[in-house]
Amino acid sequence: MIRSVIIGTGSALPARRVSNAELAETVDTTDEWIVERTGIRFRHIAGPDETTATLAADACKAALGAAGKSAQEVDLIVLATATPDQTFPASATKVQAMLGIDDCVAFDVAAVCSGFLYALQVADSMIRAGAYRCALVIGAETFSRILDWEDRTTCVLFGDGAGAVLLEAQESADSDGRGILATKLHADGRHNELLYVDGGPSTTGTVGKVRMKGREVFRHAVVNLASVMGESLAIAGLGAEQVDWVVPHQANARILDATARKLGLAPGKVVVTVDQHANTSAASVPLALDTAVRDGRIKPGQLIVLEAMGGGFTWGASVVRF
Repeated sequence: MIRSVIIGTGSALPARRVSNAELAETVDTTDEWIVERTGIRFRHIAGPDETTATLAADACKAALGAAGKSAQEVDLIVLATATPDQTFPASATKVQAMLGIDDCVAFDVAAVCSGFLYALQVADSMIRAGAYRCALVIGAETFSRILDWEDRTTCVLFGDGAGAVLLEAQESADSDGRGILATKLHADGRHNELLYVDGGPSTTGTVGKVRMKGREVFRHAVVNLASVMGESLAIAGLGAEQVDWVVPHQANARILDATARKLGLAPGKVVVTVDQHANTSAASVPLALDTAVRDGRIKPGQLIVLEAMGGGFTWGASVVRF
């Protein structure tokens, strides 16, 4: 069988790092209030010359470097983002040009915080079909551009960044071999009003700002994430006890803790970066993955579960033998 194997990871963060204390100088909040409710201590904010595409390109370069591959070997780019550089063309095509790739398939996927999982499933399906052999899958955001900085319930939660993985088609006769083993995705558009942006080209003609009902989102997140992780493991024929690491969407430390408890997972098996990066939406999962790979926690051969939930609602999980 053909498997999509992660052979390289990479990430990129804006140069400016903002602490809760610095944020409290302009927003009606405190470090204690933010940490108690979210676990967030820092976030990175993009400068004028830093965009979703530039961050994505830097993350891709790091992933290519980790894999020892040339950009010219890439034949597919799938970029998950809710904050593209332009309404069109796709930011993935800008990344393609920045990488110096003359021709490959390149497009964006929009599923907000679940975007990277959606993009991963798309790329995996295209690789399994035999159409492509080397794919960059990216999550990149500049959420600071769509925040209402007078709304302390949302502006303290988000940050900017990018993460990427390089997938390679590899043949495997072993059901336990490396690669993406199973992915399960969901969407339920009835919950649009709980987490959304109040603008768009076809409605207001403006970009809009993030709006969220945090209590309701928290409740749905814990239930949905625990459920979809169980579903993806069942598809792969594996149990939670076999998982080495869970790499979750970094939205809120309390959601991470509650989800781990619901699944009976030890907190030490959950990769947590929300304290340093805040919620980077589609970039969250690949950014956390790259952090754990580069600091030595995640090693080849280990079983990892990636999971996320975002506006829509959309949610999903992927089981990967790293």
